[in-house]
Amino acid sequence: MPTERDETILICGGRVYRHDGDTDLPAVADVLIKDGKFARVEPGLRAMHARGELGPVDRVIDADRRLLLPGFFNAHYQSHDTLQKGCFETLTLDHWGAIAMPHAYGRRSREELRARTLVGALECIRSGITTVQDMTSLNPFDGDDLDIVLDTYEEVGLRCVFAPQFANVGRMKVRAFYKDLIPDDQIWRLSGPGRQFPEGADIVDLVEQAIVDRLGKRKLVSFGLGPSSPESCSRDLWEKLADLSARRDLPIYTHIYENKGMTHIARTAYGDWQGSLIRYLGDCGVLGPRLTLAHSVWLLPEEIEIIAQTGTNVALNPIGNLKTRSGIAPTRALLDAGINIGIGCDNCSCSDVQNMFQAMKLYTCLPAVCDPEEGPPWAKDALRAATLGGARSTGRTDLGEIAVGMRADLSIIDLRDISYVPLNSVARQLVFTEGGRAVESVIIDGRLVMSERRILTVDEDALYRDVAEVMPDLLRELSAIRERLAPIRPYIAAAEARTWATDIGVERYVAGHHGFVPAKTPDGSGPVQG
Repeated sequence: MPTERDETILICGGRVYRHDGDTDLPAVADVLIKDGKFARVEPGLRAMHARGELGPVDRVIDADRRLLLPGFFNAHYQSHDTLQKGCFETLTLDHWGAIAMPHAYGRRSREELRARTLVGALECIRSGITTVQDMTSLNPFDGDDLDIVLDTYEEVGLRCVFAPQFANVGRMKVRAFYKDLIPDDQIWRLSGPGRQFPEGADIVDLVEQAIVDRLGKRKLVSFGLGPSSPESCSRDLWEKLADLSARRDLPIYTHIYENKGMTHIARTAYGDWQGSLIRYLGDCGVLGPRLTLAHSVWLLPEEIEIIAQTGTNVALNPIGNLKTRSGIAPTRALLDAGINIGIGCDNCSCSDVQNMFQAMKLYTCLPAVCDPEEGPPWAKDALRAATLGGARSTGRTDLGEIAVGMRADLSIIDLRDISYVPLNSVARQLVFTEGGRAVESVIIDGRLVMSERRILTVDEDALYRDVAEVMPDLLRELSAIRERLAPIRPYIAAAEARTWATDIGVERYVAGHHGFVPAKTPDGSGPVQG
């Protein structure tokens, strides 16, 4: 008898969503899953099974009045703060980052590492996400802690492209106007209790060795590289990463132009590259199909052309960008240029949710705020980006479609849910109506991980107890960080205000900065947000 993961599964009578087929009313077919792949996708397999013509089948699923949907690929996600959902209002990116990011905290317990990874993974699965690109910061970077995270993904059955996040340039140099406005005797408040890597360590060597030691050890885990952003990593580090990526065929993920402050740094500190981080990355040798640029909100038109010409990928994060007041990405311009786009749900502490339906709706609707002319992205474009786009960004050509030979990642959507009554368009109702409620079952790599809304791989009650045990320490530390940062919050706000008043050659706010009312910092040296 095969193990559960090696099950042969026959799914009968469901509508099968195909990107290039009828996206309004997909045709009904049967799907045979064998050895973790889609073996056959066609009508009539139920009858063949009844006649004994398919060979042994371990599980038959009746999908009448249901939709079979390719598994979503969460193209930008960071599991390190899943336990902080609901902790913050709509803070600016720099304010939120100072409070929420791992560098501000001490080393986390092994129990918390497992619990937070599971919480994020289960939320992903419940919304039909079958793969995550996890760009997590481990602080400190420790092999045993890394194994806990990776083992947890394997345990729950969620596919993961893990890219450890790192940087080697101090925060004062990568935050616009911090050096000008934050008093020298207050800078310490931005630092956490420990370093990610030992002083003087060769980060690339350490990361490479950690990856090499774990290659092929887990079926559902692959690896990438996660330099935090172009400006937060030195030129030498980027050039070493270009070499490592080419030698090991590892994808690279980085944040770029997430907010106006990051873009201001580019304009003022990268004059040799015409104030462009895209030109800078090209000079470092990393532009191309192995690179994915998360956020990409403040791109210039000529930078979009370079991204398209080099085949570089973009991962858009509309939920997190809105909540952190970072601006609206130029989605239509990216599409018009032919750039491969994935969609991410971003951090739980800035988006509060791992829900691709929410992200797809914003991805599709936000361009209308910037461009009233009708045009893409359409609902079917959002579904393609949320599946094939994310898979392509990591070099996977065997994910994102229900087709023979592809890995068997899919969710089963209950079309009896009121969201689909009446059923006028599967694509549009998935994107504009669905919120995740109708996700009934999920299969990842041919393994049934959620059946009829019940997670099969993890004891959820035990997880809830584990979370309750680790939360008091986390919340105490969060409270201490808020207190530590409170005295310099006016200076952070002043830096943000000065950035907003600066012309950087592009605008990504709907109303510009016209609603801004300046005030003064405690020492009278500059404005703060009104």
